[in-house]
Amino acid sequence: MSIRVLVVDDQALVRAGFRTILDSEDGIEVVAEAADGAAAIAAVMEFAPDVVCMDVQMPGMDGLEATRRITADATSDAAVLVLTTFNREDYLFAALEAGASGFLLKNSSPEQLIEAVQVVARGDALLSPDVTRRVIEAVARRGTPPSAPAPAPPAAPTAPTAPTAPTAPTAPTAPETGRHAEPAPKTGSRDGRAARVPVFGAATLAGMPAELASLTDREREVLALLAEGLSNAEIAGRIWVGEATVKTHVSKVLMKLGLRDRVHAVVYAYEHGVVRPST
Repeated sequence: MSIRVLVVDDQALVRAGFRTILDSEDGIEVVAEAADGAAAIAAVMEFAPDVVCMDVQMPGMDGLEATRRITADATSDAAVLVLTTFNREDYLFAALEAGASGFLLKNSSPEQLIEAVQVVARGDALLSPDVTRRVIEAVARRGTPPSAPAPAPPAAPTAPTAPTAPTAPTAPTAPETGRHAEPAPKTGSRDGRAARVPVFGAATLAGMPAELASLTDREREVLALLAEGLSNAEIAGRIWVGEATVKTHVSKVLMKLGLRDRVHAVVYAYEHGVVRPST
């Protein structure tokens, strides 16, 4: 069966270009076009597309509000692929929160557009390394993740006390071992960027949300690797299991955390301190 696509953009030439590209691929059919968010919602109801290629900046109802309404409609199975230029970082996060399943730069190649539609139609999420990096950087700028303890306020000054005799030095404590020990930070990543540090230790479990604490150690590891933007094949290579096993882990992570797809798993991981951007 063909992948049914709705193209949404306020510029007729852009819509025509997307239609030409997508209709040229066997297995993809553009079933409708829309020039604004309100028309997009109506077209989703009428044509039941599998994928909506959604522009953001449009007159009337913009693509963000349209995405929010489309993904919230239980009667629709349409996945939204947002077409962005990255000029507005707030648009990126608003689209994530609205339920978009993928992002694509408008200057991408025709082949990349076709592949993005196919990926989203399969029920996967499209999160390019560029998008992942911007998510990481922006979350880092937002400050301390919610699950991390806040720094203690400075203590009030106290009156000076008489000096005490120095105590004998104590022997260094042996490092903690066992399955709950905090892992050592990684020193690099697949693309040369500073590695993020997974947080799996028992000390952090007490402060985790209940749904995050319900994950197994392996599932938290998979979530951390998702947050690096790795594909299932790449995760399988990291943890030495088959791709089918990784897919099962990913599905369980999304189900337990109540997340829509991999895109939102990345945001969740950084907002809840599962991984922390290196400085």
